[in-house]
Amino acid sequence: MMEWIIAQQTPLGNNPATTDSQTAGSIPELVIILIILLMIATAVALIAQRLRIPYVTGLVLAGLPITELLSRRIGLDPSLVLNLFLPILIFEAAINTDISRLRSTFKAIAILAGPGSIFSSAIIAVLVKFGLGLNWIPALLIGVILANTDTVSMIAVFKEIRVPSRLSTIVEGETLFNDAAALISFNLVLVIYSTGSLTVVQGLKELLLVALGGGLVGAIFGYLSLPIFVRLNDRLSSLLLTVALALGTFQVAQFLGVSGAVAVVIAGLIFGNLGLPRSSSASDRITLLSFWEYAGFSVNTFIFLLIGIEINPGTLWSILPSIMFVILAYQLGRILSVYPLLAGLRWFDRPIPLRWQHILFLGNIKGSLSMALAVSIPLTVPGRDNIIALVFGAVLFSLVGQGLSLPWLVKRLKISRVSDVMQEAGQLQIQLIACKAAQDELDSLLKSGVLPKAVYEELWASYQARVAQSERVLREFYNQHRASHTKGDRAGLDTIRRRLLLAEKGAVSDALRKRIVPENLVDPYIKDLDEKLLKLEDD
Repeated sequence: MMEWIIAQQTPLGNNPATTDSQTAGSIPELVIILIILLMIATAVALIAQRLRIPYVTGLVLAGLPITELLSRRIGLDPSLVLNLFLPILIFEAAINTDISRLRSTFKAIAILAGPGSIFSSAIIAVLVKFGLGLNWIPALLIGVILANTDTVSMIAVFKEIRVPSRLSTIVEGETLFNDAAALISFNLVLVIYSTGSLTVVQGLKELLLVALGGGLVGAIFGYLSLPIFVRLNDRLSSLLLTVALALGTFQVAQFLGVSGAVAVVIAGLIFGNLGLPRSSSASDRITLLSFWEYAGFSVNTFIFLLIGIEINPGTLWSILPSIMFVILAYQLGRILSVYPLLAGLRWFDRPIPLRWQHILFLGNIKGSLSMALAVSIPLTVPGRDNIIALVFGAVLFSLVGQGLSLPWLVKRLKISRVSDVMQEAGQLQIQLIACKAAQDELDSLLKSGVLPKAVYEELWASYQARVAQSERVLREFYNQHRASHTKGDRAGLDTIRRRLLLAEKGAVSDALRKRIVPENLVDPYIKDLDEKLLKLEDD
């Protein structure tokens, strides 16, 4: 999990047993260091919770003074981050992403993760090239690395402060595809460096080949995993399958020369939306999702703690003016890639409110992938050490400065106001959803023969009484407040309407693909549904 220099290579003629004993002797020290880091992370979690600051920001700050206290050098290993940590983080995000919600916000996500990412990279590269006098290759690498966003801090804030689900979906979706775009662009710049030249046509062909090839690999492995998952009755074996799917898909895609990040995104989306619903029981689904939540949390904990350890404040202080210029460059790149592009979104999709755009701008926080890409730059690239120092300085500012100010901004903008009426309705809806899920689980237990019918009927009736009570109160609530909904109340009801309209649209589109209904009748119906969707309040 870290880069330890444990033993020197054994010279010819030396006794291998000596090296083996040295390596074995270093293992207890490695374990001690790991325990120390875990204790520090636990202490940071407690302090961050009390001070109401982002956990990852606390980890970075805690990691800064640790290097001088440890006898061994530890830090980020780019190969480990890219081949182990990154697939875990991408897969965990993908299996928790609802494709129906992703589809409803895909245009905004595609703009930010596609043209927005490229435009931001170009702006940063041009500014750094002429502002700091760097060559084009180092400038392009800095542009690609710092155009990438890491929304761990934003998602943590969203868990504490309620925001519209459409905004959180855009944030999560952008990161999901932005990581893949950053890796593809980074490798493309290295290809230009190694070959000396690359035409626009060749670049586009390479880009399409890597992205589409990765999507194809991910789709193949994702769909192949579904029948295996359905046949596995052991939840622990199912966990092993998902780990193999995440890591194996990434490695196969990398071996074939296509994007491993894109492959893992597609495989995770397929498994999360088509595989998990087929799970035999709710407890199995909870076990699997809890495992991946813990895996993602653990990986983020070590990554951000190691980021703090890796950063040398003394080195950064010596080049502070250059770091400040780079920070200004990537902020300007984000401004010009968010506000103008999203302003044009209103021509073909629901517009993004200006207050949301402020969140997307300030939430442009850098993280583990930026650090990993920086330290994985080949040694032959001119100015490599300078690139790494500039990126590390920008990441430190981003995690501390923007990370600490983000919760304040989200509260200040008051993006989501929930009335007492909607709060009460939400509690009733939670009770209704929970009772319905419990009844579905009872049906599954009855069909499998686990539950006697007499016990099933008794338990089912008790849940049905709660369901009936919740439905009655919700119906009365809706009838009483139908004529006097505030904007926040309408937005809550529009969430349900949007989900129903999307379900209609999906069913009609499936019927068209199966040639059940004629296209000339479907087109105006779908157009009418789109117009209704555009009229709904943002959720």
